[in-house]
Amino acid sequence: MPTSTKVGSVSRARYEEIIAEDRKLIEVDTKIQFKIGDHALEIEPMRPHGGSLPAAGEELLGVRETLELYAEDIGVPYNQVRLNRQTASKWPAQYRIAGASFEIHRILEKLDDRFDRIKEPPPHPRDGVPRWTQDAAKRQVGWRVDSPQTPQEKVEAIHDLAVDDQVAARVATDFLRRPSVAFRAASDDTARHLFNKAQTDRWRQDDEVEPVPGRPESPVGPVVRQLDRTIDFLDLIGACHKFVAATGRLVPQMRGRRLSEDEREVIHKNVDRVRATCEWIVTAVDSGHLDMDEELTKLLRGE
Repeated sequence: MPTSTKVGSVSRARYEEIIAEDRKLIEVDTKIQFKIGDHALEIEPMRPHGGSLPAAGEELLGVRETLELYAEDIGVPYNQVRLNRQTASKWPAQYRIAGASFEIHRILEKLDDRFDRIKEPPPHPRDGVPRWTQDAAKRQVGWRVDSPQTPQEKVEAIHDLAVDDQVAARVATDFLRRPSVAFRAASDDTARHLFNKAQTDRWRQDDEVEPVPGRPESPVGPVVRQLDRTIDFLDLIGACHKFVAATGRLVPQMRGRRLSEDEREVIHKNVDRVRATCEWIVTAVDSGHLDMDEELTKLLRGE
C-alpha cells in the first residue's frame, strides 16, 4: 500500500503510529491478564477434579467461591478470572511469547505442541509478514474464523448462518437463480436426483388435493407419472454410464499386473453378477417383466 494512501480518516503514517501504540497497549494488557491468572493460580492452584481437603482447624472455601471472592475484590468478572487462571496454567512464564496477545495464547492452549507452534506464526494474507491474528490461531485448532478467507471457510460460514431450513431454502433458491451456479449444481448427481424427486413429490401433493366441484381436473397427475418414468429412465442410463466410465478407467490400470487365483475368482464372480444384471435390464426393457427368478436373485446377492 503506498505511503500516501489514507486509512479511514487518517494518513498512512498516522495509522502506523496508532498501530505501534496500540500494540504496546496489547502487550501491557497481555501481561496484566497473565498476572491475574498467575495470582489466581497462586490462590487456587489447579487440582484434580474434587479439589483438596482442608487441613485441621482450617476453613477452606471451594475453588469457585475463592475465585469469586478474588474477582470481586479486584473488580473483574469471575469468568475472566477463571479463564485467566486456566490459560496461565497452560502457559508457564518461560513459554509465553511477546507479541502474541493473551487471546492468542488462550486459543492455542488446546494444542499439545503449543510451545513450539506459537514460535512460528503464519504469514498474514495481506502482506505476507508472519504474525499471529485470532483467525490464524483459530485455524491452527480447527475453530470457525471470524473473517473467512478460503472457499471452505466461506462455505462453513454460510452453513452456520443457514441452519434453519427456511433460511437454507431461501439461500439455495437465490443461488440457483445464477446460471453458472445452477449449471454446477446440476452436475452433482445426488443434488439433481433429490431436486427432481422433491419436484415430483410437490406436484404429486398438489394433484392429491381434493377437487373443487365445477373446476376442471388438474392435468398434473399424468405429467407427474410421465416425469417419474422419465427420471427413472435417466437414472438407469446414468447408472449404466457410470459403470462403463469406471470400467474404462480402471481396467487399463491393470496392464502388466498378474492377479492371483483368488483375485481372478472374485472378479469372475462379480462379472457374472454384472452380466446377469445386464440381461435382467434388457429383459425388463423389452418385455416389461421386472420379476427376478430365484437363481438371478441369489446371484445378485452374491450367494
